[in-house]
Amino acid sequence: MEETITKESKWKNEEEEEAKIQIYKYVFGFAEAAVIKCAIELKIANVIESHGRPTMTLSQLSTALNCSPPHLFRIMRFLTHRGIFREETTPENLIAYSQTPLSHMLINVAPLLLLENSPEIVASWHNLSAKLKNSYNNNENSDLVVPFEVAHGKDIWSYGARNPGFNRMFNEGLGCNARVITLPAILENCGDIFNGVESLVDVGGGNGTTLSVLVKAFPWMKGINFDLPNVVSTSEKYDGVEHVGGNMLDFVPKADAAFFMLKSLDQLVIEIVYITASGLLDADTLKSVK
Repeated sequence: MEETITKESKWKNEEEEEAKIQIYKYVFGFAEAAVIKCAIELKIANVIESHGRPTMTLSQLSTALNCSPPHLFRIMRFLTHRGIFREETTPENLIAYSQTPLSHMLINVAPLLLLENSPEIVASWHNLSAKLKNSYNNNENSDLVVPFEVAHGKDIWSYGARNPGFNRMFNEGLGCNARVITLPAILENCGDIFNGVESLVDVGGGNGTTLSVLVKAFPWMKGINFDLPNVVSTSEKYDGVEHVGGNMLDFVPKADAAFFMLKSLDQLVIEIVYITASGLLDADTLKSVK
C-alpha cells in the first residue's frame, strides 16, 4: 500500500513538473512569431540568398544587416533551432549560416506572415472571447460579433479605407496567399475549369494578384478585378486585367464567370466558378458569400 502511494506521488510530481515546462511555452508563445517577424523585417533570408555563396558568417551577416553580432547570434540560434536556417562551421572555425527550404519559403510568404502578425490582426485574436460569450448568451446578434470589430470599432474594410498602411499590408498579404499557396493548387489540379471562359471577374480581388496569375496562365481570358474603390485605387497595373471599384452587394461587372476566393477554401472557389459560369449568380448567392 505504501509502495503504491509512493509511485502515485512520484507520477504526480512528474506530471506537475511537466506542466510547469509546458505552461512556460504558452507564457512565451508569442516569442516565436515575434522572432520570425524580426527575421522578415531584417530580411535575413534575402541577405543570405543574395550573398553569392552557400554560407554567410555571423560577422558578414551582422555587417550586412547593421546589427549587433551578439544579439543577432541569439536570434539566429533561435531560428536555426527551429530549422529555419542551418548553422555551419567554416574551415576557419567561424559560425556561418545557410538557407533551408523553410527559409526560402519565408521569403515567399513574408507579406502573409507580416499581416497575420500585425498589431491589428493580433488584437482581433485577443478579443476572441467576445464572440464566444455572445454565442453562449444566445444573443440574436452573436453572428454579427466579429473580434476585429470589437478590437477596432469598425469592420476590416472600413478600417482599411481609413488606414492606407494597413490596407496595403492586408491586400499584399492576401495576394501572397493566393500567389504562393492557393493558385498553384488550383492550376495544378483543376485548371481546366477555365477552358472556354473568355472573361472572368474576381469578386473581392484585392490588389489583382490572383487575376494577374490566372490571365498569365490563360492568356485568352480578360480579367476584371472587382473590389472596394479604396482597394483598387492603389492596385498595380497588370496586362489583361481591368480594375473596377464598387460593392458586390450593389452590382458585379458582367463577365462569363465570377471568381470568389474565401480563406483559401479551394473547393468553394471552384464550386462558385461553376455556378456563375452557368449564369446562376444572383443577390442571394452574393450575400451568402459576403
